[in-house]
Amino acid sequence: MAWESLWAKKSRSFLSMLGIIIGVTTVIAVFAVGRGAQESVNEQFQNLSANSILIMANRGRGVTGSSKLNTADVQVILDQSQYISAATSVIQGNGSVSYSSVEKSYGILGVDANYLAVSNLKINQGRSITEEDISGRQMVAVIGSTAVTDLFPDGEDPLGKLITISGKRLEVVGTLEKLGSRLGMISIDEAVIVPNSTAEKSLLGDRGQVMISTQVDNVDNTAAATTELTSILRTEHKLKTSQEDDFRIMDAGSMVGAAQASAKTMSILLTLIAAITLLVSGIGIMNVMFVTVAERTKEIGISRAIGGKQSDILVQFLMESIILSMIGGAIGIGLGQAAIPIISYFKITTLVSSWTGPIIGFSFSVLVGIFFGFYPAFKASRLDPVEALRRE
Repeated sequence: MAWESLWAKKSRSFLSMLGIIIGVTTVIAVFAVGRGAQESVNEQFQNLSANSILIMANRGRGVTGSSKLNTADVQVILDQSQYISAATSVIQGNGSVSYSSVEKSYGILGVDANYLAVSNLKINQGRSITEEDISGRQMVAVIGSTAVTDLFPDGEDPLGKLITISGKRLEVVGTLEKLGSRLGMISIDEAVIVPNSTAEKSLLGDRGQVMISTQVDNVDNTAAATTELTSILRTEHKLKTSQEDDFRIMDAGSMVGAAQASAKTMSILLTLIAAITLLVSGIGIMNVMFVTVAERTKEIGISRAIGGKQSDILVQFLMESIILSMIGGAIGIGLGQAAIPIISYFKITTLVSSWTGPIIGFSFSVLVGIFFGFYPAFKASRLDPVEALRRE
């Protein structure tokens, strides 16, 4: 009887379910965004070990003058620090890279000979940047996996080919294995790695941003190493006591923790929005059920007059509310799961499917149906049979 009643008012039933559908779809999307954000964080920092410490130039308000951080600070750190076991520098920038008729904008990384080893990057073909390349300012480059595909779409072997970067011709001497993570704002897969001397003198100049990556000998010494690095660099840069640091020091654990905390906060906020959507839809169902009870008052009176118990009336109207919620939840699950691959295809944001979203979304939709459907059903079951029969 509950099903027949809903089917007789198909348009009203669909409009009642619409809020549930949107709410459940939103819940699924929220959990997919949350999982995607967590995976993005993991990918972004996967080439950093737990004992990594990054040092970057500090520019902006409150900083006196320009940053003095440079590639020579690497050797100073290695000579003076008792906690740092390895260090490497990179000069970051962007430039136009072309080969044949293909032209793309990529990140340019000027590195020293230790960079690939310290950053856990692996060569796929050819060789890495050597000390001879750096001392001789050689015009050579190692390119990321995406850059290989973009610049050599026909499967041509990139080794030995001459690519053009900002008007300068460089020979490709190596390619990197696909990584999928980023270095700051630069994707390693879409980067071109060159000797730091070449980047500084011929390609980037003053536009290059210096970053130093270090490895602590023991992860337990991270805090002590951070304090020590601050002291070494302030002394090296001849900063006065009143001056702010012209560099920023971040350890991998803190960066990953901060990024994960941000992703978790975003997921919580989106979940609250989805919950509000479901609650609003529940109120909509309750209003519709009140209207239904008012319209079917005489029917309720007849049911009571021929022997229907209060519990029968209560269950019938409560079942209508639950059926609306269950069907709306099922449709919402279908739409939410279907939207994930579509959004992922267009690369709008990173989404990762999980069963947590559908289970929680569907369960919550049923609870909303029970909670907001109970009171109208209870009111219907308590109608006086004589008064109900007299009402037109």
